[in-house]
Amino acid sequence: MKNKKQLMLVCLASLLMILLSGCVPGDGSYTDENRAGFFWGIWHGWLAPVSLIMGIFNNQLRVYETLNTGWWYDLGFYMAIISGFGSLSFFRKKETKKNY
Repeated sequence: MKNKKQLMLVCLASLLMILLSGCVPGDGSYTDENRAGFFWGIWHGWLAPVSLIMGIFNNQLRVYETLNTGWWYDLGFYMAIISGFGSLSFFRKKETKKNY
């Protein structure tokens, strides 16, 4: 039963990574007239791990969008990085102390 859940989780994570790969920063969809803003910064921060892995295989992709609106994009990006990686602690198994 546990192996089925792990296999399902790996398949779901792989599918999610494939679906999200269309929204990574540095893919050429932004121009000087159409820059990434605050909400795209949040999105790109959440996708940073996927972007990092994809960047190994494609030199054109970056973790961070260089054509952005500046401070607001940076704020959204770092908010997502901090909250995204911070939420991983919810999935850690907590040890309970048994009183004997």
